[in-house]
Amino acid sequence: MSYVTGFLTPVKTEDKERYIASAQKSWPLFQKYGALEQIECWGEDIPPGKVTGFDLAVKLEPGEVVVFAWLKWPDRATADACWQQMEADPAFADMDMPFDGKRMMWGGFAPVFEGK
Repeated sequence: MSYVTGFLTPVKTEDKERYIASAQKSWPLFQKYGALEQIECWGEDIPPGKVTGFDLAVKLEPGEVVVFAWLKWPDRATADACWQQMEADPAFADMDMPFDGKRMMWGGFAPVFEGK
């Protein structure tokens, strides 16, 4: 079954085009390592959290937007291999990362249902 790596990160509103360009540049690299799909979503309706929420999870600051993204892989082994290999790939080292990586979160998920 497929595998998903999910990401949540704050990005400055003024860096939207820069973020999109970075995502577009990263797609061929992820695809080279076996990714089936890359989805990048710019937050539009993010209600303020009281106990928890997307804004609180990334410690959103004024002038920032929450970005929610994921990569779909054929399986976990392919995703794990990508993360190991990308550390040595100079193409990844040259990527523009227009966000605060310290407040980014990510994780791997095994789908339990896929509706299509």
